[in-house]
Amino acid sequence: MKDRHLALKRSLGMGNLIFYGTGTILGAGIFVVVGEVVGEAGVLAPLAYLAAALVAFTTALSFAELGSRFPDAGGPIEYTEQAFGGRILPDACGWLLIAANIVSAATIVTGFVSYLNSFASVPSWIATLGLVVTITLVAGIGIKQSAWFMTVTTVIGMATLIFILWVTRDSLLAGASKMASASDLGLDALSGIFAGAFLAVYSFIGFGDMVQTAEEVKDVEKALPRAMIISLLIVFVFYLTISLALAGSSDIAVIADSKAPLVEAVAQEGIPKLPIAFASLFVIVNGSLAQIVAASRLMMDMARDDRSGMPKMMEMVNDRTSTPLVATVASGTIVLGLAMFFPLKALASGTSVAILLVFTAVNASLWRLKRTRQADNMTNIWKVVPILGTVFCALAIIGQIVLWVI
Repeated sequence: MKDRHLALKRSLGMGNLIFYGTGTILGAGIFVVVGEVVGEAGVLAPLAYLAAALVAFTTALSFAELGSRFPDAGGPIEYTEQAFGGRILPDACGWLLIAANIVSAATIVTGFVSYLNSFASVPSWIATLGLVVTITLVAGIGIKQSAWFMTVTTVIGMATLIFILWVTRDSLLAGASKMASASDLGLDALSGIFAGAFLAVYSFIGFGDMVQTAEEVKDVEKALPRAMIISLLIVFVFYLTISLALAGSSDIAVIADSKAPLVEAVAQEGIPKLPIAFASLFVIVNGSLAQIVAASRLMMDMARDDRSGMPKMMEMVNDRTSTPLVATVASGTIVLGLAMFFPLKALASGTSVAILLVFTAVNASLWRLKRTRQADNMTNIWKVVPILGTVFCALAIIGQIVLWVI
């Protein structure tokens, strides 16, 4: 049991959580990574997203049941300890996730700055400092304030995506037609789909950060599983339709090479770039905010459970903000240092494998737990789901390693 004076405040409803989750998952993926997926898979990019969705949804269902069973801010730390006992695996999951969240946040910050500089000349250090200080401040003020911030930015982003789909509606229809007529599924086409799918997997994995809010959600046993699945469904529809629109574009190569593929897509339709680029920034920033929130909750959970290497001060929850303020500031400070002074490309690619390793452990944990006990009043998914999740995540890890070797 957690000490009462260290408890977080339950202030998030399911609506807040859906927008929080949708913004977290979309993040930079829909505005940046989607172009790379189209570059790999071409007109068959929607199939790459379909394959990635199999990995995401099976694992999300496992997270949904475990989050209902054990509504703990530690998420995978708690799940693996409940399933396998001991300290080594839970501690490893905790440190892997903290590292992955912090590096991901720093990577998104540098991506934000690059995106900003594509249409506005701002010194990189000023943009980096301003963004990290802002999102750390929002994360420190309170989870409800963070969720409302992400609700506003997510609404702006979703409205922008709907506008993009309207502008590119001819390309959307053309993309559907091209995919339907693509009868040649030879080795090159299949390798392109798989390469695109490995990229697309990382566009979905933000759902894992939702479980770090478990101690701050009202009626968590029902709200967290439902919000997680609804958020994934919303995101999947956007990924599928946007990738179809880009696949049907008159010049896929230009879009695939662009740092701002959706901005390039609307520019090909004669729409000014600036409003779309500016609106895109609102959603990109969501990812870094959610990563800092998740990292701080993981630090807090590890500190209060006296896990190896975590300073005890990280468990402190501020009375006024009801947030782990010390851990939040520590997370933001490390993100700032990484974003300003370290090359992140190699680290970022490694974090995706780290997250998939944790996802594999989570699926295996649920499979083990379902063999021993099942509460009647909790979410209860089919027993085959965690098995499929374990297999899909393991295959994604192997595929990523193969791509590195190649």
